[in-house]
Amino acid sequence: MNIGLVANEAKRKLMQNFCIAYRGILSRHELYATGTTGRLIEEVTNLNVHKYLSGNLGGEQQLGAQIDQNEIDLVIFLRDAQVVSQPDTDTGNICRLCDMHNIPLATNLATAELLIKSLDRGDLEWREMYK
Repeated sequence: MNIGLVANEAKRKLMQNFCIAYRGILSRHELYATGTTGRLIEEVTNLNVHKYLSGNLGGEQQLGAQIDQNEIDLVIFLRDAQVVSQPDTDTGNICRLCDMHNIPLATNLATAELLIKSLDRGDLEWREMYK
């Protein structure tokens, strides 16, 4: 499955730790991330990550385009809840696109862990039929 990984600046260390903890599961899937997040994940896990541009340089738009083409099966987007973002930003666009295309989306660590464990159990295989 294709997994999108995005983390706001304040959540990048948390994303690194998440990827370290679930490296075994993540290694069996294709990973896509915005530039800085992808580089940081690769540095600590040695996982292969397809990197877009950095988020502020268009990486979130690139991920959004893949979501819109139904080429991403799951998105983990660790957002900084203390940063108020406008609903029409690329951040809001990723969430909207996931909703439109029935793509599971985690925006916090608790939901990310639930989704990654579900992925490991095979609970998300319905995505293959949905495509």
